[in-house]
Amino acid sequence: MKALVLSGGTGTRLRPFSYSMPKQLIPIANKPVLEHVLDNIKDLGVTEIGIIVGDHEPAIAAVFGDGSGLGVRITYLRQEAPLGLAHCVTLAKDFLGDDDFVMYLGDNMLPQGVREAADAFRAARPAAQVVVQKVADPRAFGVAEVDGAGAVRRLVEKPAEPRSDLALIGVYFFTAAVHEAVAAIAPSARGELEITDAVQWLLSEGHEVRAHEYAGYWKDTGKVEDVLECNRELLDGVERAVGGEVDARSTLIGAVVVEPGARVVRSVIEGPAIVGAGTVIEDSRVGPHTTIGRDCVLTGARLEYSIVLDDATVSHVGGLRGSLLGRSAAVSGSELGSHHRLVVGDHTRVEVAA
Repeated sequence: MKALVLSGGTGTRLRPFSYSMPKQLIPIANKPVLEHVLDNIKDLGVTEIGIIVGDHEPAIAAVFGDGSGLGVRITYLRQEAPLGLAHCVTLAKDFLGDDDFVMYLGDNMLPQGVREAADAFRAARPAAQVVVQKVADPRAFGVAEVDGAGAVRRLVEKPAEPRSDLALIGVYFFTAAVHEAVAAIAPSARGELEITDAVQWLLSEGHEVRAHEYAGYWKDTGKVEDVLECNRELLDGVERAVGGEVDARSTLIGAVVVEPGARVVRSVIEGPAIVGAGTVIEDSRVGPHTTIGRDCVLTGARLEYSIVLDDATVSHVGGLRGSLLGRSAAVSGSELGSHHRLVVGDHTRVEVAA
């Protein structure tokens, strides 16, 4: 089995971050979303991975290279325009050959992994297997209508009147039969080759398509709120580990990770929280569900339920909550109140007032 990871999206809902970095590189619990995806794929025993990339290819390749650092082999496949998920399969045809493969959206977080779904696919080998989860409002998703035995009867993209609450969550398993399907379909009204149309074509041609219901946590990290919620979910699973320096006047409460090379001085950190390597925190209070990246400097800062990316500086700013501060951002000012939210892009300087 091979893997096809889709990381060519522009991330319009995550601006200003997606102007300067791909959304797949935004860190969740101090690790890029795409690295979480690649770890899940490697956990399936799959090491041949094709990554569909767009304009952010250099940034993604700079982080992951040929994949050897993660124990996989990465092939980058350029998609010049967002022409649909099925178009990605067409682009990857030579890479995929006749192998079975898992297709995985590169901005989806499934912390519990997809091994159970992969095992089900390998055991039955239907032409396609979609991974689904029950949602409260299926109208925003592709929806699978499934019989009692797990066989898919129909797929509908964003139905106005859903007949099922099982949403497609961005992980698919295919045999080589899908190549005939993507070659047979036409672009949709929005000008894209839809993977739901390809799977529906397989159904219409009498191929077996199955659904696997995912029971774990799932989040599409497409918006700032989703990124923060997902960060909270992963931080709830961390264990206390102090590899850096914490002075006698500082207090760590609960599951706090202080990576090697970090320093905590006259500060309080309440977990779950992560402090990245090389970061210095002085005279500050960091609350629960906060991730501080590497080589950051926090001085007189007060924040919680936030993510601070690498090389950022926060000085004399209090009351930040639900904030996302970009790489090399600099935020300074004064106490803002207990629930002030900032979203600051990379290399941006912000001065705030009470």
